[in-house]
Amino acid sequence: MPVTVLLVDDEPLVRAGLRAVLEAQPDIEVVGEAADGAAVIPLVRQLRPDVVAMDVRMPLLDGIAATRAVLRTVAKPPKILVVTTFEDDEYVYEALRAGADGFLLKRARPAEIVHAVRLVAEGESLLFPASVRQLAARYGERGGRDALAGARLTEREAEVLRLMAQGLSNAEIAGKLVVGTETVKSHVGALLAKLGARDRTQAVIAAYESGFVAPR
Repeated sequence: MPVTVLLVDDEPLVRAGLRAVLEAQPDIEVVGEAADGAAVIPLVRQLRPDVVAMDVRMPLLDGIAATRAVLRTVAKPPKILVVTTFEDDEYVYEALRAGADGFLLKRARPAEIVHAVRLVAEGESLLFPASVRQLAARYGERGGRDALAGARLTEREAEVLRLMAQGLSNAEIAGKLVVGTETVKSHVGALLAKLGARDRTQAVIAAYESGFVAPR
């Protein structure tokens, strides 16, 4: 089954470009388009896409509000990949905090766009460590959001979280720790539960905002 994608951007040329790149792949299918976040929920319910490629800045309902709405109201929400012009945009950080699974720059090469969609569809997060560190340092809520307080992570879970914050995938973490990928998945699942995090992105944001990982 192909990975199905919904494109959400107020610029027709951007949607056309993304569609051309993605539909050139045999394992990816663009099932719909929207010009504003306000149209996302009905389309998600109708089309059931695996991934929503969402512009972060739109005139009626921006990508942050649309992300929150999808995750709050859709029973089995799709993965959300924020597509943005500027990587240091506060909107990007807020979208990640709202539950987006990662972000991608509009100037990314076609191969990077395809990789991003496949990656988030598989349940991984698409984070760029240097960019997230800068965003956390600039926009993160310091001190008041110690999500790790009382989480009681084991030493191995803490190690896995630090590697996640570096942008490593489960397979890469397994290689670093010399364990099986399933073992890493088990550790990730355990730490997400302890942190009350929806996914890896939320866990990494919590790690930065709590000071567990230094954003600078």
